[in-house]
Amino acid sequence: MQDRKLTAKDLEKELKKAADVLRKSLNASENYKLVLPLLFVKKLNDDFIEKAESLIKEEKLNKEEAYENPRRHTFFLPKDAEYRKLQEAHDDVGAKINSIFHLIENTNSKLAGVLVNAEFNNTKKYTDEGLKKIIKIFGDLHLETSNLENEDVFGDAYEFLLEEYAGETKKKGGQFYTPRQVVRLMVNLVQPKPGMRICDPTCGSGGMLIQSKKYIEKHFPKSEHGNITLESQDSNPDTVNLGKMNLVVHGISEFTIEDGDVLEKPKLVDGSKLKLYDKVLANFPFSEDWDNSGKEKDEFRRFVYGIPPSKDKADFAFIQHMYACLNEKGQAAIVSSQGILFRGREEKKIREKMILGDEKEGIQGDIIEAIIALPPAIFYGTPILGCILVLNRNKPKERKNKILFYYAAHKDDYFEQPKRNILREEDIDKITSAFRNYKDIDGRCHVADLEELKENGYNLNVTRYVDISEPEEEVDIQSTIDEIKKLEQKKGEIGVQVSSNLNELGFRV
Repeated sequence: MQDRKLTAKDLEKELKKAADVLRKSLNASENYKLVLPLLFVKKLNDDFIEKAESLIKEEKLNKEEAYENPRRHTFFLPKDAEYRKLQEAHDDVGAKINSIFHLIENTNSKLAGVLVNAEFNNTKKYTDEGLKKIIKIFGDLHLETSNLENEDVFGDAYEFLLEEYAGETKKKGGQFYTPRQVVRLMVNLVQPKPGMRICDPTCGSGGMLIQSKKYIEKHFPKSEHGNITLESQDSNPDTVNLGKMNLVVHGISEFTIEDGDVLEKPKLVDGSKLKLYDKVLANFPFSEDWDNSGKEKDEFRRFVYGIPPSKDKADFAFIQHMYACLNEKGQAAIVSSQGILFRGREEKKIREKMILGDEKEGIQGDIIEAIIALPPAIFYGTPILGCILVLNRNKPKERKNKILFYYAAHKDDYFEQPKRNILREEDIDKITSAFRNYKDIDGRCHVADLEELKENGYNLNVTRYVDISEPEEEVDIQSTIDEIKKLEQKKGEIGVQVSSNLNELGFRV
């Protein structure tokens, strides 16, 4: 074990080394498929060994019982799956990696299908020498929890790597990784509590579930931390695997992540009905195509507010699915492009129905609690301006028939960076506080009533409701006139002096 505990910066430095080894032969969209699982397995290995040694020391178990009894471990590693077996490999290293990954998956049902990638056998992409270099970089790290500076070091470093890849792969907003500052804001808005059922129907790397768990751990007694249901779905198998690994490295072993297109085939169901949740948090892929044919007869009755267009306009399909997943007191925070706030035709009708409902059809209205316009350039791989839509099936009485609009894109609302802007903790607190108070703040937020929404034709663009223009500087007219007179006098004096000087030099003026 190292004398000094591993810090986040130490780990990030080593992760960059590993990524650089592969970057010479692969682009970022490919090499994360190896770097993340391999790092994940090294972490499992070190924690497994630490736990086994603890069982021997603290519970006086013999070595066989400590190392070979699966019931003693959250994730069990057979002897042939220990990381040292990778360090001993000299040729066909990719095949050896797959063999060990298979063994880990077969031994731990929670990890089924998460690790193995047939491409690791492709020696043109993954040379033996390159793989051995990465195995050595990770092999030299001591990732057991007791050797980390604090319990968040590894999880944060893993998210750092996800963030790096998200920036490099230029994935569209919502498809890969949501900036953690945005996730924290969303979680702070909905305030999850112990005992709640929480869902992210388009989970990406699982950040919404992780931050929900962290929020509960921060605000509630330790005895209540495990009393929570975390479930999700994603259409990309690689992303599902990333999500599962990300939750595990953050110390979360009880969760469900299903693989599949949530619009075409929801997997989080109870028989013929959708499972219902207390909180839904999501960042869906912006402006996707979708098959809207026959959706008016959707078996889960999700699209009651209207059928969005099929071309580039699946946004309201995702939003309606998420609302349909809320229980009678449920609340959702959803990241979307700002286009949903003002686009016309079918989407205008959907907005109107979400506000007014339809009593004859039994469709609830007044479901939008708040809309927050986010800063520019805050997402990876897209210039699209985003917003957070807060939906609520059970708005408090004082918020009925009202929507809070918040503009969070003033220069002092975020930290500007060359590649991507970020929300600081003080920015998150400022928005959260305004949402809690639900009152007007000049130049920042406005609570609009039903009449005002109607006057604006149910256009929900935030700048229609929040005056973001800079106040004009007051001009003292008399002092300006006086200043002009002084300048004119000075100009005359200078003219006289110039003429005098020229006459002295013999020039006629």
